[in-house]
Amino acid sequence: MKSRFIQLLALLVCLSPCAVSQTNTSAPAATPTTGVDLIWGFKIPVRDHVRLNGTVYKPAGQKDPLPVIFTMTPYIADGSHPRAFYFAQHGYVFVTVDVRGRGNSEGSFDPFAQEAQDGHDIVEFLAKQPWCNGKVAMWGGSYVGYDQWATVKELPPHLSTVVPVASVRPGIDFPFHRGIWYSYDMEWLTFVSGVTPNNSLFGESKLWSQKFFEMYQDHRPFNTLDQIVGNGSTVFQKWMKHPDFDSFWQAMAPSQEQYAKINIPILTITASNDADQAGALSYYREIMKYGNSETKAKHYLIIGPWDHPGTRTPRKEIGGLVFGEASVLDMNDLHRQWYDWTMKSGAKPDFLKKRVAYYVMGPGAENWKYADNLDSIATEHRKLYLTSHDGIADDVFHSGALAAQSVRSTPDKFVYDPMDVRPAELEQEDYSKPFLDERNVLKLFGKGVVYHSEPFAEATEISGDIKFSAWIAMDVPDTDFSATLYEVMPDGTSIDLTSDLLRARYRESLNKARTVTPGEITRYDFDGFRWFSRRISRGSRLRLVLNCVNSMYYEKNYNSGGSVESESGKDARTAHVTVYHDPDHPSVLEIPVVK
Repeated sequence: MKSRFIQLLALLVCLSPCAVSQTNTSAPAATPTTGVDLIWGFKIPVRDHVRLNGTVYKPAGQKDPLPVIFTMTPYIADGSHPRAFYFAQHGYVFVTVDVRGRGNSEGSFDPFAQEAQDGHDIVEFLAKQPWCNGKVAMWGGSYVGYDQWATVKELPPHLSTVVPVASVRPGIDFPFHRGIWYSYDMEWLTFVSGVTPNNSLFGESKLWSQKFFEMYQDHRPFNTLDQIVGNGSTVFQKWMKHPDFDSFWQAMAPSQEQYAKINIPILTITASNDADQAGALSYYREIMKYGNSETKAKHYLIIGPWDHPGTRTPRKEIGGLVFGEASVLDMNDLHRQWYDWTMKSGAKPDFLKKRVAYYVMGPGAENWKYADNLDSIATEHRKLYLTSHDGIADDVFHSGALAAQSVRSTPDKFVYDPMDVRPAELEQEDYSKPFLDERNVLKLFGKGVVYHSEPFAEATEISGDIKFSAWIAMDVPDTDFSATLYEVMPDGTSIDLTSDLLRARYRESLNKARTVTPGEITRYDFDGFRWFSRRISRGSRLRLVLNCVNSMYYEKNYNSGGSVESESGKDARTAHVTVYHDPDHPSVLEIPVVK
């Protein structure tokens, strides 16, 4: 199983704001003030009498009340210093707040469960301060982006705007995706254990690889990972009791009724290679579905080409991909323009030409494009049907095909034995670069099925959500699938475009598990791929790889149909998987094309 996704996921945490890009979005930056005043150890009482701790950054010599921007973070408020200093120099009061139980804040830290009410109370407390003019906004990404949505759903009266960036959606993209937990969960929980930063421990990749491989090699249950790591002080065991996307997780995001009552301008930012894109876009899609017309008209979306940390500090290069100069936005300045527009009657940022801005990657592209909404971008949804010759689709050299029409062909088969253990050196190899040669693809996936399209006759923009439906039968009640789409360039270089995971028991609903009837031919819909935009080169082909998840970076499914969290090697059952593709069972890849 490839580890690029987990490499991206491991960047969930914004350890500290990086240096600000020097490229402006369009409008000139405001002239900064010469100094900043501080209020250190600023105590914020919340409804249960817990006192949260903040640091207040004010323009030096501030005389008149100003709008306030705040961030609340589990990564210790000092990490937000560069952003706070910037905004204090540009006409705002900025307050960095430790979430409860972290840093200098009182209380106990319970990830995701506490931010909604605390966020509401922070907004209303800040609005009453003599240096605030009654307008309060929020800033931040990843977990801190989640904090913004958690606060928004409580509808605090003085919240004027939010800019949620790369926002985690609990139960959608973290701590599991499509029903499959990450080993990284314990790495992250250890990072935010206690009250002080654990940066060095979190960054000790050899330690985490050692512990993850220990679980993987010894075929131990996933729910013992906290014992293996040596940290039983976290909420890990509580999370293990909620493997479905149930009410426990659903309550952490706005409900349909709350979306309908939201009435503030929102700027959502994510990226094609953002590990939390699924979460960020789930909020966007739900507010566009359930929100009122006024709010939808004030909701803007930016999808850049970056990775997770790049959503806050864009870079031209990630993992071997190099983007054009236009990709490097000055995020501080863009945020400032947004806050000026929504809280100071300034002009709308020139960059936001329409309500959706998305970056097209690839040779001959590397530019921003605009749309009125996300669903209007694709002008064609092209279907490519799986097929093979004599049931041979074993690897990149003996592959099946992605054809324009469904034809009757022999099904393809592969075997997944959960007792197979990939060598440690292979598991720990660096697959973070999206450029992969043919040999690495073979090493990375092992057994599975592979399908190639015909070469593209002309350069073609693919922008949007990939959908893949596969008709599959197997002789076990459950397993985990992975589907990955590549562009294979004319020179043989392959570029990872997007991927999806799916636990078989959640094929009908993420909310409720239903095991598989062995031998039954069932349709599996892979609709959790990352949204991306890329100009596919003339002569390139698409490669689709389908296999079962087998990596130390993920919870292992031993295919027994019981509680996967407590399964171990003694429960292992080998899966014999058959992929059907014929007019009665049309396994099909659907790609969104822009002309």
